[in-house]
Amino acid sequence: MRKIFILTLLTIATSVSAQNFTRKDSLQGGFSFERMCFDVQRYDLNIKVNPDDRSVIGYNDITFKIIKPSKTIQLDLFENMQVDSIVFENKKLDYKREFGAVFIHFEKELLVDTLDKKLRFYYSGKPQVAENAPWDGGFVFNKDKNGKPWIGVAVQGTGASLWYPVKDSQSDEPDFGASIKVAVPNGLMNVSNGRFLGSEELKNGYTSWNWEVKNPINNYNITINIGDYVHLHDHHKGLDLDYYVIRGNEEKAKKHFEEVKPMMDCFQLKFGPYPFMGDGYKLIETSYLGMEHQSAVAYGNKYRKGYLGGDLSGTGIGLLFDFITIHETGHEWFGNSITSRDIADMWIHEGFTTYSETVFVECLYGYDKAIEYINGQKRLVSNEKKIIGNYSVNDAGPSDKYYKGALLLNTLRHVIDNDEKWWSMILKFSENYQHQIIDTKTVIDFFNSQSKMNLTPIFDQYLKFKDIPVLEFQKKGKGFEYRWKANVADFDMPVDVLYNQKEIRLFPTTDWKKLDSSIKNISNLEVLTNQFYIDVLK
Repeated sequence: MRKIFILTLLTIATSVSAQNFTRKDSLQGGFSFERMCFDVQRYDLNIKVNPDDRSVIGYNDITFKIIKPSKTIQLDLFENMQVDSIVFENKKLDYKREFGAVFIHFEKELLVDTLDKKLRFYYSGKPQVAENAPWDGGFVFNKDKNGKPWIGVAVQGTGASLWYPVKDSQSDEPDFGASIKVAVPNGLMNVSNGRFLGSEELKNGYTSWNWEVKNPINNYNITINIGDYVHLHDHHKGLDLDYYVIRGNEEKAKKHFEEVKPMMDCFQLKFGPYPFMGDGYKLIETSYLGMEHQSAVAYGNKYRKGYLGGDLSGTGIGLLFDFITIHETGHEWFGNSITSRDIADMWIHEGFTTYSETVFVECLYGYDKAIEYINGQKRLVSNEKKIIGNYSVNDAGPSDKYYKGALLLNTLRHVIDNDEKWWSMILKFSENYQHQIIDTKTVIDFFNSQSKMNLTPIFDQYLKFKDIPVLEFQKKGKGFEYRWKANVADFDMPVDVLYNQKEIRLFPTTDWKKLDSSIKNISNLEVLTNQFYIDVLK
């Protein structure tokens, strides 16, 4: 319970055993030629959702460019969904299905040129239903307190192709955004990503709700929210704030969501301007706990402080704010704007976003509270597996990517030991890689360059091995020695200690070093483990 249902919170990926990867895993998580020979430019999704039989029918217009000549491309749609037809230049195309992969064959080889190409992918079916969203992917069919249909979807890790045809890889986002047109029974509304363009009654008992996304968007972030929603609008320092809440919850939502303003002030100060200004910012009430859907954040914490009314950190500080609002909005910068190419590197999403909670606490309540809060999260780390998952097989790694990832960043802050420099680096990282797809190496190279330090051994130890470093002390003659015990050869990381109320910086390596002779009793030496996520052995 503690490791799974607490740690994996909103963004969950399907767990895959390292010993049992299959062809299906490679097709979903890999980078085949057929998947990488083209670049998606835009999605235009047009569907109808029937709440009564839980079905979806419609099409996705996929605009793309050819990068390498090919006669075949790979798109994706779950096996239980029906491919009705695929049309290109007014002709139906042949295709072959293998698990969730759809290999589409063109009559002639498509060559690299400057012109966009477009195909229309017709499909239908009953999408997989989530039994416990967002911890498992799928549609959520519920009723609101007034008995009206209340429908959502959360698919990160499981795959966006669970409910619509797509290039189901984080390695490619539509460069020019997407449109999402969703027809729902009259009397209901659909809320999706981006800006609302209007609705159209279709005269068949359904109304189409039309949304437009201008920015690149992760495929798992494209979403629908169907219900009897009431729209609340607010504005803060040039940013539109829109809230879609279930009818009857308007007054408590207005009061509760005031927290968004100081949160935005903090995040924009530390991470740069909101990265999807053109698409606006929305919180949408959902019957499941939440998800970081870009510009359309799913909110299901029932207008409570903390996480489901509790505090994950165990410090009481988590009860000062709504965890779902803060954490899921932090993903707008880390995960939605900056995206990992492979979900094996999902620590980039989750470590930085979990750290954003601590950043928020520091903005509002000060450094001491922030340090207490992030150290409270240590109890949620298992250190049973390395953070980084296996590449190319749709493996997001263990849940330690959340809190151990955040504690790594807190450690780096204190290694650098210069807050002005640290916050400048965090801001520059967020702004430099805005709307980009990156990997772990990119992160390490950036922080090495900006800090002018070799932080690679530190990143490697925390990301690529399950164990955290141990600072060892031993008696040697009349004095003492110290060293790091770590998996990384030649591990090297400074650490701060207190001795007689004086702070001292040590520079241990994996070789024994003599401790300063002025330190006569190491029992009086306090290692600052609230600043460095390490174990100590005296």
